[in-house]
Amino acid sequence: MKVNLQLKHSQHLALTPQLQQSIRLLQLSTLELDQELEQILMQNPMLEREEPGMDPGAAPFTPPAGDAPVDLHEESLPDWGQAEAWNPEETPSFQWQDNADEPETFQQPSNPITLVDHLTTQLRLMPLGERDRQLISLLIAHLDESGYLQSPLEEILSSTDPALAIEPDELQVALRLLQSLDPVGVGARDLAECLMLQLTALPPPVAERDTALQIVKHHLPLLAAHDFLRLRKLLGASDAALRQAQKLITGLSPKPGNVFMPMETRYVMPDVNVRKVRGKWTVNLNREAMPRLRINALYASLMKSGRSNGSPLSSQLQEARWLIKNVQQRFDTILRVSRAIVERQENFLDHGEVAMRPLVLREIADILGLHESTISRVTSQKYMLTPRGLFELKYFFSSHVSTDAGGAASSTAIRALIKQLIQAEDRRTPLSDNRISDILADQGISVARRTVAKYREGMHIHPASQRKML
Repeated sequence: MKVNLQLKHSQHLALTPQLQQSIRLLQLSTLELDQELEQILMQNPMLEREEPGMDPGAAPFTPPAGDAPVDLHEESLPDWGQAEAWNPEETPSFQWQDNADEPETFQQPSNPITLVDHLTTQLRLMPLGERDRQLISLLIAHLDESGYLQSPLEEILSSTDPALAIEPDELQVALRLLQSLDPVGVGARDLAECLMLQLTALPPPVAERDTALQIVKHHLPLLAAHDFLRLRKLLGASDAALRQAQKLITGLSPKPGNVFMPMETRYVMPDVNVRKVRGKWTVNLNREAMPRLRINALYASLMKSGRSNGSPLSSQLQEARWLIKNVQQRFDTILRVSRAIVERQENFLDHGEVAMRPLVLREIADILGLHESTISRVTSQKYMLTPRGLFELKYFFSSHVSTDAGGAASSTAIRALIKQLIQAEDRRTPLSDNRISDILADQGISVARRTVAKYREGMHIHPASQRKML
């Protein structure tokens, strides 16, 4: 065995802790950044937030103007300076509701009352014997979040203690009592029963309720498929009667318990605000989203006096300076990228989605002299508030489709055109995907039928067969 000693030259980039922190801060959302800062503030006494009413004599140091945002790609090491503070957003398809493709906005807090709480409260007020209350409570415990009784009564009965000697008829009575509670439709065992309970509970007179009941009881799949021709033959009903029955059914709630389901609450704060000033679109950072950080004046004075030499405060002071500088760089980079986006999407701001131009990350990266990965981090979970709504920065980037004139149209604009065509269609003869493709081709935009179908499905719009109305 022969042993050789060889020397090899290689290059690799070691990410400093400061650069790692910069990359991490840049990819965080504003709310995540605030949570991160809270943890750091608890660990580092040299760092503090500037709060309203603080001693103006201890005002934070503001970094000199003109510092350009840096490229946080691993192949580009920034020339960091020091700064001590910075003071700177499977149910049949009946189209129960119109799911529009809207930008993300604030959501209201969910109702804290659960379906079980709501039903139990009503049960206490009912003039029933204790055994009936127990049986109804047993059924309530077997409801799912939508209010459906998923387990068959026979299965529920077999799972109870035989010592209770529950008769099947008793459980049937308890089910009827449960189904009399609010919300109407609760305790149903399938969609048809849920809708029948709601139709039966409608106060008279209700035009075409009997027709609607027949549809729900026997022909729900035909309604879901919008097969009105077969429905007319089977029911012997007129178009007007079917139209009214369909209106009744689609006005019902397929999942009555959903009103009590907890909703995830997402609070979105814009990082930048966009408005038109004297005919020109301007972009500014949202100051409410910007943390106001500074070095603690007391500890800083101890450092200057030399009384803390060799203490952990020295390294904590340096860490605080790096953090302040990195936070500043984060918001400066967000502002530069946002301004570059607005410059290229002014037509969208003026005219809406149909005017969105194609844009890719590389284009912004080349303009600003940053790496594409940096632009990707900046545009994720960062939001822009505009007169047209609140949008994630990534929303403004889309692929393109070539036009007959030699130009290009963005996929966002094509989606908007498809939505406009469908909204303006005659519901008695809705546009097929092929027809939409032909219309777009007449306008000089070549989009295949399968692409139209993909965009339509992405906007939660049903196919033509399910959009058809009488």
